[in-house]
Order: sequence, then C-alpha cells, then structure tokens
Amino acid sequence: MKISHLIIFLSLTLSTIATKAESLVDGSLEAGKQRAITCTACHGAEGNSSIPMWPNIAGQGAPYTLSQLRAFKNASRNNPLMYAQAMMLSDTDMKDLAVYYESLPTAKQSVSDESLIELGEALYRGGKKETKVPACLACHGPSGRGNIAAKYPSLQGQHAQYTAKQLNDYASGVRVTDGKTRIMRNIAVKLSEEDITALSSYIQGLR
Repeated sequence: MKISHLIIFLSLTLSTIATKAESLVDGSLEAGKQRAITCTACHGAEGNSSIPMWPNIAGQGAPYTLSQLRAFKNASRNNPLMYAQAMMLSDTDMKDLAVYYESLPTAKQSVSDESLIELGEALYRGGKKETKVPACLACHGPSGRGNIAAKYPSLQGQHAQYTAKQLNDYASGVRVTDGKTRIMRNIAVKLSEEDITALSSYIQGLR
C-alpha cells in the first residue's frame, strides 16, 4: 500500500471512530450553551456566522476548538478580537464551549464560484503533483469532516472568504498554529492565488 493511501485510510478510520464516540473533551454542554451567548454576535445563534469573514464553528471537533481558543489566549494565534474574548475564559469555559459547539449541526452551503468547481475538486481530492501538494482529503476527509482525534478541523460549509484568509495567513507565516510540523504552511505556500480561491469555494460546498 502506498504511503499516501495509508495516510488517507488511517485518517478516515480515526475520524470515523471519533465521530461515533462521545466528545473527546471533558466539558459541559449546558454550561457551554450559556457561555456561548456572548459568541453569537459574530458566530451566530447556532454557531453559523452570517458574515463570511467570521467562521462557522458549529459541528467543529471539540479538541480543535479547544486548541484554537488556547492559542488565541496565549497569542500564538494572532487575532486581537479573539484574544480579547479568550482572555476572559478559563480553561473550563473553553472546554464547555468546545463541547457545545461540537454538538451543533454544521452549515450547509453551496460553492461560492461554480466556474472553479473542477479545479477546486481536483486540488481537494487529488492535490497538485507538480508542486507536491497533497490532497486535502487525506487529513480533512472526503466530505470535509476533518479528523477529531488528530485535531484536523472540519471544513464542511466553511465560508470561502474565511478559508481563503487562513490559507493566505499560513502561506505568509501570519498563522503558525500548525506547530513544528508546519504542514499547513508548507502546503499553503505552494498554492497559487487561483488555487486558494478555487479550494476555498469548493470547501464551502462540502457537506
């Protein structure tokens, strides 16, 4: 079995196991629901933002959400708005929020640009051999559900504008939350502007 095929198989297997189990984060759904009231202004009443520059967080894996809230609080992920919000949260608050948002249904959207479906799908499902960019589905799954146990985020129905910004931030080094592996920075820097636009559009339509 080729290494790339093995990675995809293991990723999908772990994702399936994680989604069938209870949350991998020890938090209170009810407490998270109460704490989430302050989050609705940007992320919507059910975790799905009506403003495309702010992410949909409903259905996001709790381990990933928790890791990002911690990153905002310690400023390893640079976002002044989220830093101010995260500074007011205890670690227990973060766990509760992560569990609550994980319990909500993900957004269902269509691609943002139908003319780019072919390119977006090719990149997401097959990667880009000439620049050694791996297929996105290897980590994020065929439907964009991600890998909860590995903290690979769900991308289903994510706003194209938000996704494009994250890819550009990884490419420029503004975002470094992929840690020592640099996996997202190494991938994003090899994507053209057209690639990023097509991928972001295609990801928005995943469900």
